[in-house]
Amino acid sequence: MSAAGGGRPRVRTGSGVVEGRTGADGTAAFRGIPYAAPPVGALRFAAPAPPAAWDGVRDAGSYGPTAPKVPYPEPFASLLSDPEIAGDDCLNVNVWTPDPAPGARLPVMVWIHGGALTRGSSAVPVYDGSAFARDGVVLVSFNYRLGVLGYGLFPDAPANRGLLDQIAALEWVRDNIGAFGGDPSRVTVFGESAGAISIGSLLAAPRAAGLFARAVLQSGAPEVLSRDRVRTMVRRMASLLKVEATAEAFTATGLPTLLAAQAAVLRRSNPMLGTAAFGLVTDPDTVPRDPLEALAGADGPAASGAVPLLLGWTAQEHRLWLAPTGAMPLLDRLGPLTVALARLRGGKDRAAVRVLRAGLPGAGPAELAGNLLADRLLRDPLRLLAGARRAAPSFVYEFGWPSRIPGLGACHALELGFVFDTLDVPESAWLAGPDAPQALADEMHAAWVAFAVTGDPGWAPWNGNGPPKVFGGPEREEEEKERAEAPFATRRVLP
Repeated sequence: MSAAGGGRPRVRTGSGVVEGRTGADGTAAFRGIPYAAPPVGALRFAAPAPPAAWDGVRDAGSYGPTAPKVPYPEPFASLLSDPEIAGDDCLNVNVWTPDPAPGARLPVMVWIHGGALTRGSSAVPVYDGSAFARDGVVLVSFNYRLGVLGYGLFPDAPANRGLLDQIAALEWVRDNIGAFGGDPSRVTVFGESAGAISIGSLLAAPRAAGLFARAVLQSGAPEVLSRDRVRTMVRRMASLLKVEATAEAFTATGLPTLLAAQAAVLRRSNPMLGTAAFGLVTDPDTVPRDPLEALAGADGPAASGAVPLLLGWTAQEHRLWLAPTGAMPLLDRLGPLTVALARLRGGKDRAAVRVLRAGLPGAGPAELAGNLLADRLLRDPLRLLAGARRAAPSFVYEFGWPSRIPGLGACHALELGFVFDTLDVPESAWLAGPDAPQALADEMHAAWVAFAVTGDPGWAPWNGNGPPKVFGGPEREEEEKERAEAPFATRRVLP
């Protein structure tokens, strides 16, 4: 590492020298560094290619382009920040480090963002890595291809291109993070929602073996979709575009036109209900078998069984999907039919519903149905993974603090500002509301740091049937409970 004037540290990567920025707290940030070539032209649907080298010093003072995507529709756009930065060089990484010098050998955490594999980026303000660097961890985040570009299934292109991008980013970390003060043998991957689903596949992917030592799965479980579900999305797009359902034909289509067709088919997609969607599929080159079966099957775990896991969920995952859309009152009006359909969809028996009712006295049909679906999608497979016969421990948590936005409760994605210790970022209040408890962020962020540093977040490993570690649940005031159960506020509350 060399220093330039004005707090602009320089680091030499395998492709060339990058110049970052030193913050007021003394940590350094390097943003927008290419880890692969721009996925344009013949590379639009190809496996990631190595980045081109450059001469001189490349400025790394701001985020690079985000992957092409369509924006969240309302009301989700008012709750979930999703910046768009134009440009072709979207396969890029960001690094925050307390010591940008070779030889520091600090623990590394690599963040994989969520967004249903169709939205999101590393530039979301809530994902700022400064707090991790402040606490002695090198934090890396990156972009990967989304939607049809990353996960569309074609006869003439490799499957799971977004996952291949993630593996390429982890290989970049392995080869370059030492120059930023990180230790490539002490890498913890962590992700939320689609990011956690991705980590489930990375744990089971032979090509990712050895690229990380620990893993955190937040509100996302290992899963693959049927190839027919993903092909249906591509065929619907091809019908709208009036082209063949091939990568060649989609490459010849202008990107704005392609994204408009993707937006149209996404409106008909509902992953909670099992309809067509973009997602990971089994594939000999990337994910040879269902990752949950590989990791928790009766024949023993995959080679990654020696990777310690931290995994969990929020207490009311479903409220992000149901409350803002107005679905909760509608489902309540349908009464017992709502619960019956959710029970069948979730593969639950009537005894399971009785147990749920006993644990949620006074809950209406929508709340019961949402919990049943969240169990099927998230909690049940995560419990299965945590209790699997593995060589390494699993630590399970639940995030129970309810948002100060009425109706959201302890919803999906609410924990992110607490994990990153970014409650002071305005976008954190989009989900959390004003005056979220900093003490809870201190506790949760410290647990994630401890897991990356020592492999122990601070509570006992899961024993298969005990309660999870709860963040913010039992201590909530009656006022907060009433707010969590209130109807959704139509507009977010900003400080």
